[in-house]
Amino acid sequence: MNQISFITANFVARQIGYHLTEGWMQGDTATQNYFRPIETFSERLDRMLAEIRQMGFGAIDLWGAHLNWTWATPEHVAIAKDSLARHGLRVLSFATWVGSLQGLEGTCKLAQAIGIPLIAGGAPLLKEQRQEVVAILQHYGVKLGIENHPEKTPAEVLELIGDGAEGHLGAAPDTGWWATQAYPAPQALRELREHILTIHLKDVKAAGAHQTCRFGHGVANIEGCVRVLQEIGYTGPLGIEHEPEQGDPTEDIKASRAMLEGWLSS
Repeated sequence: MNQISFITANFVARQIGYHLTEGWMQGDTATQNYFRPIETFSERLDRMLAEIRQMGFGAIDLWGAHLNWTWATPEHVAIAKDSLARHGLRVLSFATWVGSLQGLEGTCKLAQAIGIPLIAGGAPLLKEQRQEVVAILQHYGVKLGIENHPEKTPAEVLELIGDGAEGHLGAAPDTGWWATQAYPAPQALRELREHILTIHLKDVKAAGAHQTCRFGHGVANIEGCVRVLQEIGYTGPLGIEHEPEQGDPTEDIKASRAMLEGWLSS
């Protein structure tokens, strides 16, 4: 049975008042600055997790800006584990970009400490440092799901996965990015079916740009994606992702979750 999760990067614009004007890294930096101080980490993380639990989620994909290897101390880790347990939330993956071997190892150490089995994100390192990447993943017992950003076709993702490194490499398809690239998301899922580790279900308003929206209000054909997943027998995680630059995504996410549950039950 598929577990539906909340990708915490949905709150990328929260710390700047849901008014993102300078791109993704503006939200990333503001989020890290907000969550980094150990004096307030417990209260701030607890508040966010409580809100997610109240939406009905039992699992999350933890964004790297909410807990980052560059500043997370053992105390941060202990607080995070306690808060997750208190709210009954499982962490299904680290949703984060892997841009260096040092970053990969740091993220793997953090994942291991919390009990997160998977990193899901962009992995440009695989093109030139595949052997080193695989060695780090195998050492820490963590898998890497490759998100299709900037890759434009499933063939590019499959090339990065290669032989799968004994199950340590797979795909973390983002339906919104397929739609942005004008590649049919349901078709992409069918092509990647043997390698999917997790899925980021995201709708976007139109191809070409990356303006996320409530399921059914865009061009990604999320229901069609779900039907393909049912067809291929996929029973893994389904992360709901909606990261608007303007406005709180909460109500859209709750509505999207209800739609997803309806499709899964029919």
